[in-house]
Amino acid sequence: MRSAQEIWETALGQLQVQISKPNFDTWLKDTIGLNYHNNYFTIGVPNAFVGEWLNNRWRSLITKTLVGIIDKDTEIQFSVNTSNLCKTPYTSILQADGGLSSRAISQALSPPRLNPKYTFNTFVVGNCNRFAYSAALQVAEKMPEEYNPLFIYSSTGLGKTHLLHAIGHITMNNGLRTLYLTAEQFTNEFVKSLKEGKNGSFRSKFRAVQVLLMDDIHFFNGKGQIQECFLHVFNELYHADTQIVLTSDRSPKAIALLNNKLRSRFEWGLVTVIQSPEIDTRLAIIRAKAEERGLKVPPEVLKFLAEKCQGNIRELEGVLNRVVAYAQVHNTSLNLCLAAEALAKITTETQNVITPPKHIIQLVARYFGLTPELLRGRKRDPKTSLARQIAIYLLREESCCTLSQISREFGSRDHSTIFYSHFKIKERLKTEPKLRSQIAEILRALQFTQE
Repeated sequence: MRSAQEIWETALGQLQVQISKPNFDTWLKDTIGLNYHNNYFTIGVPNAFVGEWLNNRWRSLITKTLVGIIDKDTEIQFSVNTSNLCKTPYTSILQADGGLSSRAISQALSPPRLNPKYTFNTFVVGNCNRFAYSAALQVAEKMPEEYNPLFIYSSTGLGKTHLLHAIGHITMNNGLRTLYLTAEQFTNEFVKSLKEGKNGSFRSKFRAVQVLLMDDIHFFNGKGQIQECFLHVFNELYHADTQIVLTSDRSPKAIALLNNKLRSRFEWGLVTVIQSPEIDTRLAIIRAKAEERGLKVPPEVLKFLAEKCQGNIRELEGVLNRVVAYAQVHNTSLNLCLAAEALAKITTETQNVITPPKHIIQLVARYFGLTPELLRGRKRDPKTSLARQIAIYLLREESCCTLSQISREFGSRDHSTIFYSHFKIKERLKTEPKLRSQIAEILRALQFTQE
């Protein structure tokens, strides 16, 4: 019978082709197979933090891999290994004062460089993002005390990272020691240092910083140990008058598994949101993207694309790229008919995955804190009516249901009622950023449940 270590080496070989090299090297490379008994497989990890990470993120993948090798139902568990293979026990990470010990970090962080295109001059300002833009500019130029920290949140692809980089460009040009990094990079570098057990100056590295820019802070959600680590770093920087700017895909209150102390600190300064762009802003963005690339796109085509694509900025750019490429492939000039044909093919391609109507109704009901029965019922208070209209709109747009099918889902309502609900939401989306954000959040949840 093979030993636990032999089984685990086989598993690592399979996991290595399923996980990116940086992640494999960070989280799995120094693990070992400790024991296999009574269908329980014990994996040795260098410290408790790595065990917590593997358990939360890859437990299912690891279990599936081991079951395939052992050919039996298997439960996995993680145990901190104190043998020579794992020389950095987790218990020595924190000092008595709550700070980081000097041996906890092996090397200085290597933050990614700022994107030269992400400046305030290239940021398209509209009603959906004007306040966030103004706040970011104030921080970059004046660093007002009441804006520390500045917390910017929005759905994916609406410009929060753009603003973060724009701040960095100005503060660096003003001679301020600026550090930009993502929350994932902070985590990976921290864990890497623990595993290597080298003397370092993680805490000192941050002490020298005058402006800290951290992207995607929601990455810390549910990661208790790394939250504790960042809490100490945050406290030290804040009390040293370091300007802190954070971005997230949700507000501090909406990060469910966030340390309450961190949540309160994120709300100490200014919390601002970027909404989904309205039609005028979308048109300005897509025009700017075309000009940036030196593309001559007729105004009517730009307007058509802005009306059709009501998602984020990346989707807008993707639609423009699709239409331009389509014109090049067919060796013809850009015009309205060609743009419509190119987008029609996108619609055809994306309609291969049909979402069941009941699933959409359940998701919308849950989002508004209602039940599917209430949506299908006759209650007409503002909250229920809006939820019902959004559900009808999504059924028409995402499930490609006919009016008759939607009518049956909602208790055989009159077809004109179904048509009016769909039309009303479609029109409101053109002018109401809040509604666009609500539907975008529901669509993201829909995409997540289908993966």
